[in-house]
Amino acid sequence: MQDTGLPEQYLQRMADLLGNEYEAFVASYAGRRVDGLRVNELKVEPQTLVDSLLVDSSSLEWCPTGFTIPSDAALGHHPYHAAGLYYLQEPSAMAVAEVLAPQPEERVLDLCAAPGGKATHIASLMWNQGLLVANDIHPRRVQALAENLERWGATKVVILNETPDRLALRFPAFFDRVLVDAPCSGEAMFRRSESARADWSVEHVRGCALRQRDILASAAQMVRPGGWLCYATCTFSPEENEGVVTAFLRDHPDFEIIVPPRVLGFDRGRPEWADAPQPLERAVRLWPHHAPGEGHFIALMQRVSGEVAPSERAWPTEAPPAASELFADFCCKHLTVRIEGQLILMGTHLYRLPPDLPDLSGLRIVRPGWWLGRVRRGRFEPSPALAMALSRGEARLRLDLSVDGPEVYAYLQGSPLHSFGEDGWLLVTVDGHSLGWGKRVRGVVKNHYPRRLRWA
Repeated sequence: MQDTGLPEQYLQRMADLLGNEYEAFVASYAGRRVDGLRVNELKVEPQTLVDSLLVDSSSLEWCPTGFTIPSDAALGHHPYHAAGLYYLQEPSAMAVAEVLAPQPEERVLDLCAAPGGKATHIASLMWNQGLLVANDIHPRRVQALAENLERWGATKVVILNETPDRLALRFPAFFDRVLVDAPCSGEAMFRRSESARADWSVEHVRGCALRQRDILASAAQMVRPGGWLCYATCTFSPEENEGVVTAFLRDHPDFEIIVPPRVLGFDRGRPEWADAPQPLERAVRLWPHHAPGEGHFIALMQRVSGEVAPSERAWPTEAPPAASELFADFCCKHLTVRIEGQLILMGTHLYRLPPDLPDLSGLRIVRPGWWLGRVRRGRFEPSPALAMALSRGEARLRLDLSVDGPEVYAYLQGSPLHSFGEDGWLLVTVDGHSLGWGKRVRGVVKNHYPRRLRWA
């Protein structure tokens, strides 16, 4: 065995599975790691953005907005990243949302969504239309999910912190598409994660497979007849991939596995590794020795029969008239667009709900829709989420900073800025792209960039 730093029992398993492919697989770990960048097409044209970053890049076969970049590109601390113009994502992970193929105006659930890479991708593919429910069971991780969707400028999103079984009771046969990006043993992340290597064992793999079966069974209940269920992992183990899908299809004859469009770099599923039926060849495997990226497994299934869900009950809650009036007054004074829709006040936070949202009462809600701002002491204060979803021309007052200038870094660090002009709330932008709010008073712009996001 080559000295790769990987668990020896894992390497032996992979040697047994891959046969004459094994040497190429192991050799891929000696090569230079490739990272990925996915452009936010809601805000900028992909090639324009990549050209402006001045880094070596190559387009990805399976994702029109995705690119590979060098692992030392260090683009996580860049004003354009703060503006939500791109998401740094492992290249093979970008294949999942493309295979799911969500459409505008659909209802889509990302069941295990944190930290938000695939959820932001789904929001882009839906062009901020329809309903995206992004859920994660872990309270800390769900906060990162909310921040990433906020920076992305996603507005038709509900964020929940729930268990799959509780959601299945609330949303029977409700969604057009459901993504299960399942918690797994993370074998494809071994090069990037020391903890994934340390936690690996055959027992851990088997435990993951049992948990994945339960999650997938709950997810299936939420797919409408004719809808789609996508199961994905970032691991290579047959127990967690072909094995889980085989058990699911055996227990759910109303689903069948579908062949997604094949592109360069997509390998077939391996039914022979899990004593699985031949249709499992329709699944997709991405390998580090075949394509850029660390690896993924994807199985797309369609619900071909089943009962139509009863008509869902709309959420009747409305914001108090005083809160709605304060927001309307803010829009009239500070924006050039009207923001319409049903508003709800939760505590001091004002949200716009996505259309036709069913009753969420009793669920652990992180955000029931687009967070617009806070209402307190008789005034409205706009939220970062409102700023990040606005284009430059939708704010009446603006302060445009250059990506090459010192002021943009001062703003991201939380410092006040100096700018003469009309007093009031203004949208701070970098090269025309929203960063957040400032409030100008007599030539001084008070910084309202969120403290939790400020650069050191």
